[in-house]
Order: sequence, then structure tokens, then C-alpha cells
Amino acid sequence: MALSTENLPQQIREFKTALKLQAPDYKARFADVTNAMETEIERIQRAELNGSAIPQFAYSDIAGTGFNDEQKQQVLKAGCCIIRGTLPEAEVTSHNEKLSRYIVENGYYEHTPTVEDNYFSQLNSDKPQIFGLYWSPAQIWARQHPNMATTRRHLNHLWTWKDGDQTFFNPDLEASYADRVRRREPGDATLGLSPHVDSGSIERWIEPHYREVYHDVFQGDWHNYRAFHGANRIDVEEFPSPAVCSVFRTFQGWVALTPQGKGDGTLQMVPSTLAMPYMLLRAIQDDVPEDDLCGAAPGRALTVSAQWHPLLLEGLVSIPKMQPGDTVWWHPDTIHAVEDKHNGDGFSNVLFIGAAPDCEKNRQFLVKQRQAFLAGESCPDFAPEHHERTYSGRATEADLSPLGRQQMGFD
Repeated sequence: MALSTENLPQQIREFKTALKLQAPDYKARFADVTNAMETEIERIQRAELNGSAIPQFAYSDIAGTGFNDEQKQQVLKAGCCIIRGTLPEAEVTSHNEKLSRYIVENGYYEHTPTVEDNYFSQLNSDKPQIFGLYWSPAQIWARQHPNMATTRRHLNHLWTWKDGDQTFFNPDLEASYADRVRRREPGDATLGLSPHVDSGSIERWIEPHYREVYHDVFQGDWHNYRAFHGANRIDVEEFPSPAVCSVFRTFQGWVALTPQGKGDGTLQMVPSTLAMPYMLLRAIQDDVPEDDLCGAAPGRALTVSAQWHPLLLEGLVSIPKMQPGDTVWWHPDTIHAVEDKHNGDGFSNVLFIGAAPDCEKNRQFLVKQRQAFLAGESCPDFAPEHHERTYSGRATEADLSPLGRQQMGFD
């Protein structure tokens, strides 16, 4: 069936009725997943006492041959990782300073917003103040940097990217996806985001391809579910909304432009790939209203709440201290949040850069994105603010390296 917002409560009721007939053990299934998730929470909490539950690797250790088997298993279990020294620290610091001048000298702070999105409207904290910039020289430099390409290639290879005669995506070529900038001042309390998951909310239950992604969770043996299998992922459909990503990403991510860590108003995650099976099965239990999926709403982030998911909140941890050039990556099913307040004494800045490997879905998006790039307009996935149409110093096609041209689909 085609994805439709028409009579969503009835669609949800029909889905739940059909699923409970197909999987009459749904209560026992959820109890089993809950036990496994409780064990995961204990693992996370123990790891935090000894440092961090988020796997960390040095770029120099993975650059040549990628992740070894032990490292791979760490990422497959946690659904996230940090890669230290991905980009050269001194160059990152220089680009951060240039980005600040780009923002100030082009009058970004004097701009009066005329459009806005409601993607985060269900989350507890205020709407995030993210800079709607996509084409600054700093962003272009980071996206097309050879180290970033190497990192994303190794991350893509953590996935099952082909199965038999079917190839889901090309892990060795990236489609450059233009995302935004975070610049958070000390003392800022306006940017926090409560725990959530991107890349679909209600769709994860009712969209046909998503149901295939989670077939083992709902109807097969949930122990066989593999979060990093590419089958059906590039075919999923989502309700359109500003800030809903319309490309396939193996990992969401960002690169630190400044030092930052716990307490600096930065990223938090639940480092476990079991969290999504838990959320999916939680929503079909009998104590949840028949026309509800634990508060999921179309065109919004999928929220993790104290009402429905208190267990998952026990596993929410802040990332460890990051330095300029360090990157953090998380699977699109990974629960993440942003600390409510920046209690540090310096700016907490990042460039959002994920991993979006070459595939038909991403190639189609690049056609629209190239037009936006050439015109200095906002990335088509985001609110059409178009700040950079007249910005001095905006990156142009001449600033693209051969790799950058390939990633943008020019060549």
C-alpha cells in the first residue's frame, strides 16, 4: 500500500489487529526483548563507570584496512562510535574561525525567520537553534576531505550492502548530503532535544518496506534481527516534512569544530541496537491505545518518553570529551538527544555530516541538491530559508575537488 496520512488512527488499529493475529506471542516476545534490553542497560552503565559505553577508535588505526572483527562487533552492538582525529585539528580550528566570520559578515544574526519546521515540536525542550547554512567553504571542505571519505567508506562496509545477486548500495562511493551547522554559546539553554530517533516515526510500523526491515522483530525470531542489513532500507518511504531526511544514510554524524563533552550541551545516545526492537514491540502491547503507537506522529521525530520507555532512558549517556576533528557516528535507528544546557565556557560547535552511500535513492536526491547548491539555496530537505543566495564567500562549483564533484553528482 502507498503511504498515506488519510485516517492514520484506523491504519494503526488495522496494523495492530493484523499483527497480533500473525504473531499471537507478541506479549512474550516483548517480555523477552525487555529482558535482553535490561541486560544491555547494565552493560552500558558498567561501561560508563569505566570510561564510555560508546566505542572509540583512532582514525589512524582504521584508515588503512578498516575495522577489525572486534571493533566491528562493538559498533554492531552499540549502533554508534567515535573516530578520533578524523580531520586535522589545526585545519578544523581554522575553518571554525572562518565559519564564524562567514556567519557574522553576511548578517545571519540580523535575518528574521520567515519559515520554520515543526519536526521537533513533540520533543520536551525548545526548538533547536541550528544554523540553516549548507554551502560555507568550511562545510564543503569537510564533506569532501579524503579522510572523511575514507571514514565513511569503512563505516558503510559495516553494513550488509549486498546479498546474493542483489546490491543495496555502493559502500565505496559517497553521495554528499548537505546538512546544517550547530554553534552553541556557553550558558545556552535553548538547543536541548529530548531523546528521539530520526528517519521515520509511524512509518516504522505501517510502511511496507519498514515492516520488511523489522520482519524478524514482529513475526520471525527477533534474535535474528540485524540492524545493519541493507535489504529494504533504501526503499522505505517517509511522510514528507521539513528536516525529514530523504536520502538513505548508513550513519548520521557530525564533526567537532571545538572541544566539547558531557555538560557542554552536546550529544547523548542510548548505545544499543536493541533499543529499536524494544520500541517497536512496546507500541503493540495491550496497555497502549489501539490507535496509538506510543505517541508517534507523522512528519515528526520518533520520541522516547518516560511514559512508555522508562527503561531506555536509563541507558542514555553523554558522549565523552571531543576535540576538533573528532567525529561521532550513529545508526539511523539509534536513540539520541541533546543536553538541555551548555554549562561549559567555550562555544560548542559542530558540522552535521552523515554517511550517505551511492544508491539510486540518493542519486535522485542529488539532482535536486545540485540545483540548490548552484543557486545558494537551502538543501531541499530543510525549510526554504535560502540565507546564502546573496552571501559573500559562499562556496561554488569551483571550490569542489574532483572527489567533491563526484560526491555531488557533477561527474
